[in-house]
Amino acid sequence: MRHKVAGRHLSRTSQHRLALRRNLVAQLFEHETISTTVARAKEAKAFAEKLITLAKQGTLQSRRRAIALLGDRDIINYEDNKAVKKGTIIGKLFSELGPRYLDRHGGYTRIIRLSLRRLGDNGPLVLLQLIGPDEGPKKQAKTAAKKGARKKAKETAEAKEIIEAKESAEAKETTKDSSLADESDQ
Repeated sequence: MRHKVAGRHLSRTSQHRLALRRNLVAQLFEHETISTTVARAKEAKAFAEKLITLAKQGTLQSRRRAIALLGDRDIINYEDNKAVKKGTIIGKLFSELGPRYLDRHGGYTRIIRLSLRRLGDNGPLVLLQLIGPDEGPKKQAKTAAKKGARKKAKETAEAKEIIEAKESAEAKETTKDSSLADESDQ
């Protein structure tokens, strides 16, 4: 029995799981979106969020900790059939991704389920993505909309009361005027 044993086995040994997780997260940081299976994405998501939290700190100690957890690989692009080094994974993590998420408190990645299935074993596929810098949390937008709607409803209710008060005052004045006009006619 697996009582209180955290994590998924993914049908691999512990060393293979560690290598798989490192590879997935390194590719995620390099490309900012990857396609994988659901279980692998859930494992990689937690690890990626911990590393981004380390990158937000930006200290030498956190950089060394990230290198120990992830390794420091080169980012290689191929231009004109030649390998060109563009930097390192840790360099990108600490120079681009860490500062991007300074104002966020978690939730740096998202999992989007795809309708596609993997060829061979028909496994369900997902996209594991880093949240863009311009994307805010959806929950705050909804609560802000609710607050705005409440405020607007309150303002319209107050405006209706003011209009009704003015109309009733005008009605009283017109009744006084009409009563005075009736008395003068008699």
